[in-house]
Amino acid sequence: MSRVTIAEIARRANVSKATVSRVLNGKPDVDGSTAARVRRVMEESGYAPSSRAVSLARGNSRTLGMLVPSLTWPWVSELLQGVVDTLEAAQYGLLLYTVNRGEESLGQFAAHVSARSFDGLIAIEPPNLLSYIEQLYQRGLPVVLIDDRGHHPGFPSVVTTNQDGGAQAARHLLECGRRKLACVAGPQEYGCTRDRLRGFREVIEEAGLPFSERDVRSGDFTESSGRKAMEELLTENPSIDGVFVQNDLMAFGALRQLRETGITVPADIAVVGFDDIPAAAQVVPALTTVAQPSYEMGRAAALLLLDHLAGEPLPLDPVVLPTDLVVRRSTVAADLSG
Repeated sequence: MSRVTIAEIARRANVSKATVSRVLNGKPDVDGSTAARVRRVMEESGYAPSSRAVSLARGNSRTLGMLVPSLTWPWVSELLQGVVDTLEAAQYGLLLYTVNRGEESLGQFAAHVSARSFDGLIAIEPPNLLSYIEQLYQRGLPVVLIDDRGHHPGFPSVVTTNQDGGAQAARHLLECGRRKLACVAGPQEYGCTRDRLRGFREVIEEAGLPFSERDVRSGDFTESSGRKAMEELLTENPSIDGVFVQNDLMAFGALRQLRETGITVPADIAVVGFDDIPAAAQVVPALTTVAQPSYEMGRAAALLLLDHLAGEPLPLDPVVLPTDLVVRRSTVAADLSG
């Protein structure tokens, strides 16, 4: 048996759907006899309005949207969990969108925006869509960007301390006695790549040690690109004894290349990653890495929107959450992580 809809109730009561919605929400502008007839039809038909239908009639869906580039990115699951836990506690739902199918996906997302299917949007910036998301914000849609690429847009965002994270990696390698350092960087067009490299370079230069462009190779945040970059670094400068890899997936590729080259980690070369995805603790050797607070970033973004929907203004300055170095066996002989 199909579920009775508002449209069916309106047809049976000989009124408009808008009138049914006003009756559902107790609006005083409906004639008493008309309201009684609508309620009688509801009772006779066994109609039970969903909480979502009532919320939509009131102009509040109690649902947030979330736009992500891909669910295959390793750190997205933790970030998503932070969002979901926070929304469930507030009795809000989540509509999740990706852009895996390009223009088709974007068209579906845009249709949901037009239909006001959600009250606010959390976005992990999909490629080339920052200006579009900013337009949505300027048109009145509450938006919070989880700014993993360091673009710092003109609307609310949650960020982490990428530059300090790079500095943490360099200080740790120096504390481990490493003096010939290199870096496997991410794509140069990303602000996070530049920030992480800047922090790494500044600490090395403050220590009076040499560091030049020949000590840097770029990848695309994939494992295969990390392996290739590590191979190039070893060819260019075989004397390096410590390397900072700007995400954990590339670090896994670097570890594989070192192992296949016969280089021992950490005895010959110490390796530090970035992100602290769950697999970082499972690789051999377990990866020392700069932990990006993914869960906390998701939670913070959700709280910003929930507070805004409760009447608080959205902050224009980014909410900044700190990174934290997690020490494991890729840089020290014993696991100091406890």
